[in-house]
Amino acid sequence: MKRFLPLLLCNLIFTIGCAQENTPAIETPTTINYTYETIVDNINIPWGMAFISNNELLVTENSGILYHILDGVKTSVEGLPEIYARGQGGLLDVALHPDFTNNKIIYMTLAATLEGDAGGNTSLYQAKFINQRLEDVKLLYKATPNTKKGQHFGSRIAFDDEGHVYFSVGDRGNRDENPQDITRDGGKIYRLNLDGSIPEDNPFVSNPEAKHAVFSYGHRNPQGMTAHPKTGAIWVNEHGPQGGDEINEIRKGKNFGWPVITYGINYSGTPITDKTSDPNMEQPFYYWVPSIAPSGMAFSTSGIYKEWQDNLFVGSLKFQYLERLVIQGDKVVKREKVLDKIGRVRNVKEGPDGFLYVAIEGKGILKIIPQG
Repeated sequence: MKRFLPLLLCNLIFTIGCAQENTPAIETPTTINYTYETIVDNINIPWGMAFISNNELLVTENSGILYHILDGVKTSVEGLPEIYARGQGGLLDVALHPDFTNNKIIYMTLAATLEGDAGGNTSLYQAKFINQRLEDVKLLYKATPNTKKGQHFGSRIAFDDEGHVYFSVGDRGNRDENPQDITRDGGKIYRLNLDGSIPEDNPFVSNPEAKHAVFSYGHRNPQGMTAHPKTGAIWVNEHGPQGGDEINEIRKGKNFGWPVITYGINYSGTPITDKTSDPNMEQPFYYWVPSIAPSGMAFSTSGIYKEWQDNLFVGSLKFQYLERLVIQGDKVVKREKVLDKIGRVRNVKEGPDGFLYVAIEGKGILKIIPQG
């Protein structure tokens, strides 16, 4: 079925600047100047990973296992809170506190029930990782209400340089109520202080009815998040419906539009809206049509890969490759497939050694090694 044609154009009445669609066309390089090695295998859905050192990391398995990996050997970590595993929900992201070396604190997002109601929703936990076990486990935030819907939990974790932790919660399959309502959880990026308290300068703290942890809203299902290596801004990617996957640079208190504006359509082929822009809503930095089903993302900053310096890498679940995006100014000028047909790419991270590590569903964690 043909796309709803008005969604290919910027609405001239509301436009404050068109977003860049997925041009130029993605390339498959004729010369491959890298190889890869498997550093840990046999993980079904390796959702999150956090490096402790060059050869030691934590990896979440979506079904509810936290692995500690040292020199390729997996050990299950004990002490996890109860996890609600349904559909896309389960154990999601994991990240180290910026001062992990001294305090041993980690953060995790996971689907939880807690209130006793049926179903679950995304939550952020903090714990200390000591001797293969989690201790002092604390709930920092729990999205409500619970629902049995199995889609759009999010969720990723990132930090800025000012003592804040950010995490994402998808719209939980309720696009008509959650994303545009700051009094409801879902379809949001949240910001907390590292101890879980609400920052005094969060955008909606003066509204007694708002969710005070909300930093931005109007999101669908953000599954990639990273801090820009030069500006420090938080970047996210998020799943659109059929078409309209987005990369967004998150801004305080801003509305990113879902589902009032979108470059995607329903899976049935019918339109969601006839608007792709609105003066009170943010345009994406970049969007894909057709959707690639983006997952984790990371910048390559180390210089180990000579041609990839400062490029952005985004996993594709749908097309099973790692996408390399070359950005000049505010525009993507080149797209390239890396590890084409490798499998469903769930995550990508730059390790402390400067290499890129890619999490592949059904396989495990791969390390990309440059050649030549």
